Amino acid sequence: LADYLGHFDRLIGDKRTARTFREVVRGIINAGSLICQQIAAHSPLLSEAKDGAQRVIRLATGESTQRSDLDAEQVVDALCERGVEHLAKSESDELWLIADPSDLRKPYAQEMPDLMQVRDLDGKLVPGYRTLNVLGMTPGRRGILYHRLFSSVAEDFLSEPMEVQRGLKKVSQAVRPLKERMAVSWIVDRGFDDVAVWRTIWEQDEHLVCRISHTERLVAYQAVNGQWLEGDIAAAREHLRPLARAETEMVVRRGRQKKRKRQKVTAEIRACPLRLTYDSAVRRQGEGEQVQKEIWLVEVEVLGSHQKPWLLITDWPVTDAESAVRVFRMYRQRWAVEDSFKFTKEILGWEEVQLLDLEGIRTLLALAWVAAGFLYELGVTLEWEEVRILARLGGWAERKDNPPGKIVLTRGLRRIMDMLYTQAFLDRYREEHGALPPRIAAWIGEPPPEEL
Repeated sequence: LADYLGHFDRLIGDKRTARTFREVVRGIINAGSLICQQIAAHSPLLSEAKDGAQRVIRLATGESTQRSDLDAEQVVDALCERGVEHLAKSESDELWLIADPSDLRKPYAQEMPDLMQVRDLDGKLVPGYRTLNVLGMTPGRRGILYHRLFSSVAEDFLSEPMEVQRGLKKVSQAVRPLKERMAVSWIVDRGFDDVAVWRTIWEQDEHLVCRISHTERLVAYQAVNGQWLEGDIAAAREHLRPLARAETEMVVRRGRQKKRKRQKVTAEIRACPLRLTYDSAVRRQGEGEQVQKEIWLVEVEVLGSHQKPWLLITDWPVTDAESAVRVFRMYRQRWAVEDSFKFTKEILGWEEVQLLDLEGIRTLLALAWVAAGFLYELGVTLEWEEVRILARLGGWAERKDNPPGKIVLTRGLRRIMDMLYTQAFLDRYREEHGALPPRIAAWIGEPPPEEL
């Protein structure tokens, strides 16, 4: 963890702030909470200080960082640089960008600043904020490339589409060095079913896989007989060609099952080519030009399940079984990453943040992303099997219909952190003294010095 946090040293102008920064991130991981008192209580250094919680608050609000650049934007930019460096070590020729628009819900908050209305899990309006997050992926590597919290009632808010455009452009600029040898694809959900979003991605020479909901969008589509027809996406679905079937594991409800559960399923993949014509100046000032883009409509149906078919568009050609399965796996990975986002938010207690300053809230959330970045580099949150290991470390007994809860997962995470801290401490002691004291060595099963 110390080596990881060293990447952020350039933002910090004095030793006291550096210590506080490191302890706040450590406290977030250990506490599983963004409540300042909890963060301080779970930091070895801040828990010994009389004003530990106040030091957390002063760091987040900028009161104690006059000689440092620790506002949310600077922290996220440094986190993005770290993510790009991590992804650059991959030998892959592809980079996938997963965008996740998430709501931070504060249903009982009354005094927090600039609260807007967001939807809770039941679809009801509650106070909260919106965030946009982007994760970069290559085989075996993950890197956080963007995070921003915003509110429609804040003074600096322009519009939600502008927030999305800002994120698209910043991430594209950040990964520019990787684009020399990697094909970049954005894999996004229905919230990005917007020609203005697609236009920006294509202008950046990047690719797109997007789940759509607007089947009334006008396109040209190729009928089964090869003839091009004018109509909408709903009409184009009648001309989808079966290309492949793929077996995978997904959390779905099948047949008479009462609940969704992880199980083996078969997905049928169908596709047909489209031509999309759009104005290059959509949601921009000034005049644009008409652009025609060849794309593919892909439908994925999980056979025998109650799940509605995925309807995707992509500019990657989908002409045979191999390319069809590839697009399915790309969007399937986005689904898995969405689950990992939810897990990470729960394990770090993001929705527990309590500050009366919007910039302080943004900075504390950015620090939570710094903690999440460390977890992603460890790889402990991205695949279900690894989450199960974490749960077992926390004392979870695997039983049917008994998923691990936050307390169990947090306990497992703390044990990992304790293990890493202990190992680093013992290694440092060995370097300084040559060997551990005999009794300590005996307790951990290490031969005493004379037997080495």
